[in-house]
Amino acid sequence: MAALEQKTVKRKADDDGSKKKRKKVREDEADLDVEAGLNRAFERMDSQLLADHIAQKTSRFGTDLSPIELSDLYISATAIKDTTSWQKPRSQNNLPDFLEAFSENPEKLQSAPRKLGAPHTIIVAAAGQRAADLVRSVRTFQQKGIPVAKLFAKHFKVEEQVAFLKKTRTGIAVGTPQRLIDLIDDGALSIEHLKRIVIDASHIDQKKRDITNMKETMLPLTKLLSRKDLKDKYANEEKPTELIFY
Repeated sequence: MAALEQKTVKRKADDDGSKKKRKKVREDEADLDVEAGLNRAFERMDSQLLADHIAQKTSRFGTDLSPIELSDLYISATAIKDTTSWQKPRSQNNLPDFLEAFSENPEKLQSAPRKLGAPHTIIVAAAGQRAADLVRSVRTFQQKGIPVAKLFAKHFKVEEQVAFLKKTRTGIAVGTPQRLIDLIDDGALSIEHLKRIVIDASHIDQKKRDITNMKETMLPLTKLLSRKDLKDKYANEEKPTELIFY
């Protein structure tokens, strides 16, 4: 009799667990606004939830990394700006308004540091086509002699972008993770005056994937964001670089 009761309890626990699992799947799928091309889950994630999300995705795709290597890629919640107060959809067209809303001095978005190739804002997208779309959106901040920098592989060679950065003032740069890493390592892209890094996280592709759901973008993204030179800037009390997920 006792054995039968134990089996019944176990079956009920398994059923409850399955129901919770199915509920979670439904909730996750409900976050995907396919028509708008958005994962609405990022709208609800505060700084700690975003840090946990990035850590989980890094562990998922970094199975060949050691615990120490994974630890080095960790992004602290204190480095991430909370943007849960933003009420509009995180679409391509709303990006300029979002940048203004979370900039201490919105009017300076149209300016650029005097140093060549040293943007105050870097926007990170999953792919070249998406980056090109975002360039068009933020051109509202572009001024004569201060173009938006296109730092992605689609139609552009690294050598061309290096030459561009070494001779051009730019306030906003839009790029893909690995290309941004390459340009920073080259020295052509300076982070000296960087005030914010904006991750185009909410956008999903035709396969319903965002930038954190693909190994080819997630690991380079984490490696970019966890660079020591950037971590030092996140922790700078006087002039911190803000990490913002859109």
